[in-house]
Amino acid sequence: MADFNIKIQSTLHSLSDAQHWLDRHSDPDLIFLDIQLSDRLSFELFKNRTINSAIILTTAYDEYALKAFKVNSIDYLLKPIDKAELQSAIEQFESNHKKTDLSFQDIKSLFENKLQDKNYKERFTVKVGEHLKVFETEEIDCFLSEHKISYLLTTQGRRYPLEKSLEEIDGLVSPKSFFRINRAYIIHINAIKDIISYSNSRLRIVLRQDIDEPLIVSRERVKDFKQWLDG
Repeated sequence: MADFNIKIQSTLHSLSDAQHWLDRHSDPDLIFLDIQLSDRLSFELFKNRTINSAIILTTAYDEYALKAFKVNSIDYLLKPIDKAELQSAIEQFESNHKKTDLSFQDIKSLFENKLQDKNYKERFTVKVGEHLKVFETEEIDCFLSEHKISYLLTTQGRRYPLEKSLEEIDGLVSPKSFFRINRAYIIHINAIKDIISYSNSRLRIVLRQDIDEPLIVSRERVKDFKQWLDG
């Protein structure tokens, strides 16, 4: 196992923190960048500034791959992060940059600690007429996107619109309790009533309350879904 000599300048969890840090420091040689930060997508970092750093992006989904290579990224890693792929990305960076003093294991731990330290939302507030209602995440069976509007579906079968996108919500809820099975649904583990084998190596999810359309775990997410079920 190769050692990589890298000095960590800072660990940041939100887009606003990243913007604040970059405003006050010169660009580092390398940025490890999670696409879904706690407040917004990290691509917004590049809208009004030029960043000269090499960038290694990471996310749970492959839908951002094309966009990733337009922002100086030297690699794009899907979660759960594969040890060999992470090492390859670091080696690719090291082959063109000066070495410092951090091992590959230290960098791997950096990702793991970031996920462990993150504070996830425990409740969501929705507007109902002139009133506000607050729902604990344990009262939510799933989040869904329909006609470009996001909703939460409660354990009582009530649906309420949200102002956040499904991508934002996915980065805010605990991955221990919620899993994004496809582009349109994030489901709570306690809401699952049954799991059925489906065509093309996919899975169909049956929730404890009726949903108008079949809930299908996309094929590329089946492996991660099974790992999620195992805890």
